Amino acid sequence: MSERRIPVMIPMLGEEEAQAAADAVRSGWVAQGPRVARFEREFAATVGAGHGVAVSSCTTGLHLALVLLDVGPGDEVIVPSLSFIATANAVRYVGATPVFADVDLATGNVTVETVEAVRTGRTRAVVAVHQGGVPFDTAALRKATDGWGVGLVEDAACAAGSTAYGQPAGAGAAIAAWSFHPRKLITTGEGGMVTVDDAGWAARLRRLREHGMNVSAADRHASSQPVLEAYLETAYNYRMTDIQAAVGLVQLGRLAGLVAQRRALAARYHDLLAGIDGLVPVRDPAYGRTNYQSFWVLLNPEYATGRDEVLAELAARGVSARRGIMAAHLEPAYAGVPHGPLPVTERLTRDSLILPLHHALTGDDQDHIAGILRELGRR
Repeated sequence: MSERRIPVMIPMLGEEEAQAAADAVRSGWVAQGPRVARFEREFAATVGAGHGVAVSSCTTGLHLALVLLDVGPGDEVIVPSLSFIATANAVRYVGATPVFADVDLATGNVTVETVEAVRTGRTRAVVAVHQGGVPFDTAALRKATDGWGVGLVEDAACAAGSTAYGQPAGAGAAIAAWSFHPRKLITTGEGGMVTVDDAGWAARLRRLREHGMNVSAADRHASSQPVLEAYLETAYNYRMTDIQAAVGLVQLGRLAGLVAQRRALAARYHDLLAGIDGLVPVRDPAYGRTNYQSFWVLLNPEYATGRDEVLAELAARGVSARRGIMAAHLEPAYAGVPHGPLPVTERLTRDSLILPLHHALTGDDQDHIAGILRELGRR
């Protein structure tokens, strides 16, 4: 076994985040409060949305998005199988049926054509993922779903800092859900955000995340007069804390620099991996730019070594890589769920792997990784 250890991901956290969290603790206000409100405003402005509503995770954000669209039992929601399982799970949370669509081989994203192939009269919404930070074709899919009269929820878990048609990936989205898990570019530990342009939707989302109350706990405690709140509907406890938001505000300030650094590292990977027969790295789509939240490579049949053996060999030499994006329809939780052919999804989940990419990755690390892949490609 190698003495070298190259992790697949390291969150960029430093003294500023530690100080911000400590300041929040010292303030005495550690639940959802003024730092959350500021984080919401600044994040929404960064991604080009009218309103941000902080939540406990992207998963809960997707759940609330479907509640907001009044999706429920008897409805179908089209989702990619090629995504973290939370995307499909959120559909089940509202009692609807997930319907799996295939994806484009180059981007890993659903397209108008793959969605249209599984759309029925029961389709109520589409959840489209900006997979691994690669934006889907927002213009095409938004136009299509508007024409079909179905809701479009954008799973932007990985997409902070990505762009489509020259705008942030979330700009113009009716509703988008974002993740701040440590695997993402910016993190609050756990946590998420829902962004919308409609003020009425934002107000309802704020009620839904806080037990259905018509006035937030923060506003109630800030009032000099007694406030008797009302509970307008059955809802949830999906709040973010001010400690998390304090970290998030510092992280948000790092976003542009992190994207630039990751894109530079990705460009170097492209140079190092060029010319290896059968190895195809992820790239920007024609209509946008990825933040390279994940740098994956697809192994074609002419590559001499199978994906699982490549992962094992990398691990033996100190490189922590990961299998490609999972396919939900192949997991036990979705065994027996009917679906049509998903050849591209199954190809990507079987034959792709994710390479290390993070702020601490060095040129020497990349040379080491590329050397192993070049060797395995010609066995």
